[in-house]
Order: sequence, then C-alpha cells, then structure tokens
Amino acid sequence: MIKALLFDLDGTLLHSDPLHFEVFAGLYAERGRELTEAGYLSDIHGRHNLDSFPELFPGEDAHALSDLKEARFRDRLVEGHAPMPGAVALLDRAEARGWRIAVVTNAPRVNAEAMLRAIGLRPRIELLVIGDECSRAKPDPEPYLAAMRAFDVAPRECLAFEDSPSGMRAAAASGAHTVGIRSSGLTVRQLQDAGAQTVVTDYTDPALAALLARLE
Repeated sequence: MIKALLFDLDGTLLHSDPLHFEVFAGLYAERGRELTEAGYLSDIHGRHNLDSFPELFPGEDAHALSDLKEARFRDRLVEGHAPMPGAVALLDRAEARGWRIAVVTNAPRVNAEAMLRAIGLRPRIELLVIGDECSRAKPDPEPYLAAMRAFDVAPRECLAFEDSPSGMRAAAASGAHTVGIRSSGLTVRQLQDAGAQTVVTDYTDPALAALLARLE
C-alpha cells in the first residue's frame, strides 16, 4: 500500500537539464573547453557539485565555483515554467488518497525553492529534504531515509521517482519502489542497471498508471 511519494527535483518534476547544460557549457567555454551532451550525462548529470567539481575543474575553489554555477542556473529560471507532464495530476491523486509528498534533492535549498516556485508546486510539497542538510547526500540513501523517518513510513510504502543513475542508486538503496523517469534521454537499461524497478517516459505513461493501480 502506498503511503508516500518521494520525488527527486531536477529532471523529475522540472525538465531542468537544458538549463544546467547551458550553465556548464558556459563554464567550460570560459576555460577554453567544450562540453558535449555525452560528457554532461557521463560526468555531471545527477552528481553533487562538490563531488564532481574537483574532477571537472581541478585546482579551482569547488565551493566558490558551485555557488557561481547555481546562481547562473537560478538566473535562467522563470516563473510559469511547466512541470513535468502529468506531475500535477499525480499530485492531485496523491492528495485525494492521503499520500504524503516529499521532494528529496541534492540541489541547494535556494535552488530547490526557486525551482518549485517556478513550476508552481511549492505549496503542494509537504517536505523538502536537501542532501547537503543530511549526514550524507545522494548517491547515499540517507536523504530518502530521512524523508521516510519524517513521515513515519516504511520503505515498502514509498514510491521514489528519479531520473539519474546517481539518484536512482540512492532511491534503490533506501528500499523504496523505484521509478525511473526518462527525461534526460537515458535508456531503460541504464535506469534499470542503476536500480529502477519501473521506467516511464513521464507521469502520463500508462506504465505508471498500471503500477499505481497495482500498489494503491
């Protein structure tokens, strides 16, 4: 029986990868380098800044560069940005059934708040768990486990939605039923290899409707 829906944010409730790619491409260009989409997916997508920046920008201040990157990302957010297709209907369904709703993200809190406001969903998110505010961030399962503790629910009572291999590993390790969202272009196999039990295109996918009907 479902009691809680736990959502990643970037690429899961908001199709934000194009914005992140633009920012990273700019950082690369300023250093005389070129960022390809393949490089973004393999080296950056879903990773925590402070884990990846020492590799991506060796010898630079990872904290300062992370702050710059996130500020540039927020500058690209606009109010009225559309949430992922089907997300609003899924939240409606959750609220009608009394399911708890949390966002579990490695994004800085200021970014997470800005993204949720941009897509108009902030008032509907009961709990916002930030990786940096936990003892360990994703790919460790601790942020998901923190949400479960806050809601007093068991892992088997939760659906966790992720779009990146790193996030999916965290969700799978938490024991939740994992749903992979193919917003970033990853293959079904890539998401399954990271731990996805169900893979959907977005929240309008019939596979998700079938899963909810089976579990609720």
